[in-house]
Amino acid sequence: MDIARGHVLVCGGTGCTSSGSENIIKEMEEQLRKNGLEKEIKVVKTGCFGLCALGPIMIVYPEGAFYSRVQVEDVKEIVEEHLLKGRIVKRLLYDETIHEGSDEIKSLNEVDFYKKQMRVALRNCGVINPEVIDEYIAFDGYKALGKVLTEMTPEEVIQTIKDSGLRGRGGGGFPTGMKWDFTAKAQGEQKYVACNADEGDPGAFMDRSILEGDPHSIIEAMAIAGYAVGADQGYIYIRAEYPIAVKRLQIAIDQAKEYGLLGENIFETGFNFNLELRLGAGAFVCGEETALLTSIEGKRGEPRPRPPFPAVKGLWGKPTLLNNVETYANVCQIILNGADWFASIGTEKSKGTKVFALGGKINNTGLVEIPMGTTLREIVEDIGGGIPNGKKFKAAQTGGPSGGCIPASLMDTPIDYDSLISIGSMMGSGGLIVMDEDNCMVDIAKFFLEFTVDESCGKCTPCRIGTKRLYEILDKITKGKGTMEDLDRLEELCESIKAGSLCGLGQTAPNPVLSTLRYFRDEYVAHVRDKVCPAGVCKALSKYEIDPEKCRGCSLCSKECPVGAISGEIKKPFVIDQDKCIKCGACMAKCPFKAIKK
Repeated sequence: MDIARGHVLVCGGTGCTSSGSENIIKEMEEQLRKNGLEKEIKVVKTGCFGLCALGPIMIVYPEGAFYSRVQVEDVKEIVEEHLLKGRIVKRLLYDETIHEGSDEIKSLNEVDFYKKQMRVALRNCGVINPEVIDEYIAFDGYKALGKVLTEMTPEEVIQTIKDSGLRGRGGGGFPTGMKWDFTAKAQGEQKYVACNADEGDPGAFMDRSILEGDPHSIIEAMAIAGYAVGADQGYIYIRAEYPIAVKRLQIAIDQAKEYGLLGENIFETGFNFNLELRLGAGAFVCGEETALLTSIEGKRGEPRPRPPFPAVKGLWGKPTLLNNVETYANVCQIILNGADWFASIGTEKSKGTKVFALGGKINNTGLVEIPMGTTLREIVEDIGGGIPNGKKFKAAQTGGPSGGCIPASLMDTPIDYDSLISIGSMMGSGGLIVMDEDNCMVDIAKFFLEFTVDESCGKCTPCRIGTKRLYEILDKITKGKGTMEDLDRLEELCESIKAGSLCGLGQTAPNPVLSTLRYFRDEYVAHVRDKVCPAGVCKALSKYEIDPEKCRGCSLCSKECPVGAISGEIKKPFVIDQDKCIKCGACMAKCPFKAIKK
């Protein structure tokens, strides 16, 4: 057997794939053949490395050279210089990985983006080829399942999960061990285990990245859960919009069956467990547990009243355990390392780590996993690298359409379940959208409400009609037609929707409005009373003006205006007719003297 002297790891996650990493891998393999290195260097297609802003990413070992934004035309140079001659291609290195004044390369643990992270759920992402089961096994894969089936009773497994303090990572934070216990004690010969991989929050891609980079960890955890609660059949409900994740999950399921790790008599213990995929059609409401289970059954995905809860009456009326992807991703590590190990991470009531999809107005867009209790400031400034273009941090939205906006004054809030709820937000599945001074908070609330209106299943009146009325009031305010009474009406309507909606999605839909009213009420007042959008986002309240002191009378703005709203004489200040102006901003973009202000 040939042992490679070097490994080239190339990100094969959705982000890097969309940037051409598949072509980079093909070119790398071709260049290795041309240079006679195909037996010395192994190319590994991995999952997400986390630093999505720098993709496509390639890491070359044993040196640990972190190449960022690699293009197909760069591959020949990497092979000929680095892999053949041993000379690292410095121009392609991520600059954070280079020691100042030295040729020495930093390890990833020394880089700002990674050094405050702790990878548990993401432990294998960017490390192994997710389509090769042997690589997963080499990193203790299926060892936890073997331990559970040969050394532990179902009751001991459930107690271990309870003792770990693991809470559901899908949003509500319900204690995982308690949910397993309820399902195990429910009456019924047939039980099911299900996985919620219907990740619908705008800007969220945590679960997708785990499934793309480490699918076997979910399969193994679901088998463990099946043993613990007495189920022999599992279902993974995944969005059809995740083709790479779907493909790799199916490959992993087929490999696990071939190796006898799924199916009949696993590890010759008499335990049977089978697993199937079910594709969702992209309905946001199917992230709610009862709607998800109804969709798996082949029916329209609508929530149903609880109780009874799925642990008692779930799929086809049978007891069903449902956890999300990230929750399952922690299970095997808890079994292998012990409940005390996991419980030692995080805070008193929020144990372990949390994965966030960090996006918006941030330098280091990507996937991060931090111990619970890490502050928002540490995530934004240390890991995220701060706000681009010298702008000021204004707010961060956690929890997607169900969450709230956290203002700059609360940047030192620790990120855990209870702290976020206390300030009017929530953990949610893990989307974290950063906003700067150029964002209008009324417009942000309107954006999330528009999403909720579109995605409401329409089953209950408070959500179907209430969110529509909320959106209409916000739209009215952003058009400069709002009144101070509208602000009181917003709050009253929010409370009614929270109290009357059937499912958790409707009950949390008003959160973006309530949190922005709470922390950015002055912006609402400015829109209503002063008819001004402080951030200059809302077109109806914006006004473009030419500064006569800066204008050189070049006429470029007049020529660019699509509606002829700008007039004047050459070499004299031009003027904008506010009645004709459509506020497109073309003039401001064209002016070489920055004489036009908004």
